[in-house]
Amino acid sequence: MAQTDQLGVAVANGPNGNGCLAFEKPLADLESQIAELRNLQTTKGIDYSPEIRQLRANLIKLTGKIYDNLSAWETIQVSRHPRRPILADYLELMVKDFRELHGDRCFGDDRAMVTGFGRIGREKVMLIGHNKGRDTRERINCNFGCARPEGYRKALQKMKLAEKFNLPVVCLIDTPGADPGIGAEERGQAQAIAFNMMEMSRLRVPVVCVVIGEGGSGGALGIGVGDRVAMLQYSYYSVISPEGCAAILWKNGTEAPAAADALKLTSKDILKLGAIDAIVPEPLGGAHRNRHEAAHNLENYIIKSLRDLRRCKTENLLDNRYKKIRAIGQIQSAEKPAVTSQNKAKQVSKTSKAIHAINSAAEKTPARSQRTSAKVSN
Repeated sequence: MAQTDQLGVAVANGPNGNGCLAFEKPLADLESQIAELRNLQTTKGIDYSPEIRQLRANLIKLTGKIYDNLSAWETIQVSRHPRRPILADYLELMVKDFRELHGDRCFGDDRAMVTGFGRIGREKVMLIGHNKGRDTRERINCNFGCARPEGYRKALQKMKLAEKFNLPVVCLIDTPGADPGIGAEERGQAQAIAFNMMEMSRLRVPVVCVVIGEGGSGGALGIGVGDRVAMLQYSYYSVISPEGCAAILWKNGTEAPAAADALKLTSKDILKLGAIDAIVPEPLGGAHRNRHEAAHNLENYIIKSLRDLRRCKTENLLDNRYKKIRAIGQIQSAEKPAVTSQNKAKQVSKTSKAIHAINSAAEKTPARSQRTSAKVSN
């Protein structure tokens, strides 16, 4: 039975008891029919292969049609899907010999930020990423992926370690934003993020950053400065969450879909704005439908990017990174309106009125005018 919340995030039960998003309900219905025919085929011994093939063809076609026309709000729902691969999944599927490193040597070990050595393909890397957690207990321990200052300081410390051993840095971003709590602010949240951005801009090793789910505000930027910045196809990158934007502008969180459209936060929009370099394709129907293919696509992108960056000399790498950062955002001067005969007439009329007003004021104060003219002549 379908259950939908106020914003339509919610979820209709699929054939395997896993939730699906509200706009995916037609897909869930087809999947249920396929599962039912398979059960009948097993229990009754009747061959339903032609019907199953036809339903699967319809499912593939409908999935492509739905996902090719997602709205910004629907894209955000996909990026938050409960079965979408998180950092732990990518560590399992594409990183070999991962060795986690803990602590910031200052305050503590933030579980929302994971750092460690590993191998992606043949490349030895320092991997850094946000950890959301899978179940409720783990999410609470990881603060739902909202890193604290000690998390960003830990990340920077490990980046410096990678620089010392000439290892590239790979950052996987998946956070709704940095922790906004009082404790985080007291320990210098804004300063920690700003310092990370400054130091990442001048690391003397290749840096590749990929948004794998949510890319929320400064929490994403804290590990988001690199030579290559990419997004998975159905992730988002934004200065504020749509709910937060709606609460500020409309005083109503239910306006989040309208805010999502206005924020231009999808991968296609961000690529057009020039804030990222590439979009990493996801499997048909999103990464939550085939996490192995999603991990394979991400791995290929990272390996290719690192091979390209390895060819650059360090000074060229830093120079190109600086130019890339400076090129983000363009100032456009407003175009001057075309001068028409009608506009000219209006300007002449305004000028005549102004001259007339000045002359009238001068006539009313002759003595003052005389004194002024005498001073000028002298």
